[in-house]
Amino acid sequence: MDQEGVPGKQKIIILMFILYAVWGSVFLANRFSLESFPPFMLNAVRFLSAGIFLYVLLRVKGEEGLDLRGWLESFLVGAMLFIGGAGLLCVGQQWVASGLSATLLATTPLWTVLFAGIWEKMPTAMEWVGLGIGIAGVALLNLDRGISGNPLGAGIILVASILWSLGSVLNNRFQGLGKPIASATEMIAGGVLLLILSLAIGERVSWPLTARATMGMFHLVVFSSIIGFTLYRFMLRTVRPALATSYTLVNPITATVLGALFAGESVSLVSIAAMTVVLTGVFLVFRARAI
Repeated sequence: MDQEGVPGKQKIIILMFILYAVWGSVFLANRFSLESFPPFMLNAVRFLSAGIFLYVLLRVKGEEGLDLRGWLESFLVGAMLFIGGAGLLCVGQQWVASGLSATLLATTPLWTVLFAGIWEKMPTAMEWVGLGIGIAGVALLNLDRGISGNPLGAGIILVASILWSLGSVLNNRFQGLGKPIASATEMIAGGVLLLILSLAIGERVSWPLTARATMGMFHLVVFSSIIGFTLYRFMLRTVRPALATSYTLVNPITATVLGALFAGESVSLVSIAAMTVVLTGVFLVFRARAI
């Protein structure tokens, strides 16, 4: 530990790479899950399952629950993150290719640091440069692979990015959400709201579930939610917003590598160059200020 209550840089780097790994495959898991689950029902099942499991686990371990204010804050943040963010992403992915989805979500660090700047400090010059280089690299990577989609779907995903960013910043502003168990209450609150919305618009699960949908949902619940979201909230409260959200810049690289390893996709020299550009941008964000 470098300072009291602040993890060392090595630990931060390890945890960031874990976050990059578990959230870099969300696009593929979403695509598989959408074979059987409609968008909002998909996320309702995902976050309710993960939230309830994590809540029970933490209470058994002796963690205190939240008061009424904490639960109200959980519902507000949960609505932004899980209906506005994860939910709208799945809606947009019905019409937009994963490459373009990843490119649009790569704007998340920009929105996050702008919202954070309203209440705190604006990004440093090096952070701006790093974010700009990273987004340029993401665009180059996806142009090489081919990106497609319709304007409505792209707009929905862009709104998802903005709402996820606002929810992330508010998560830090609310003192009642400082406890570890808030990771669970936010997912439960978001899951309840998603379930109500899903039932209200008449979404239905396609039975029987396909094997890929089942595997995709397992990944979303265990790795992306229980592990990934808990880690993300920790990062939001530990490092600067630009670094905590830098996973969106690395997501397309993770998707490309997974595609090459498990789907036989080719990786061109342009893709390799684009990955180098992205990693350069992320490196500058890491170096912009002491973690």
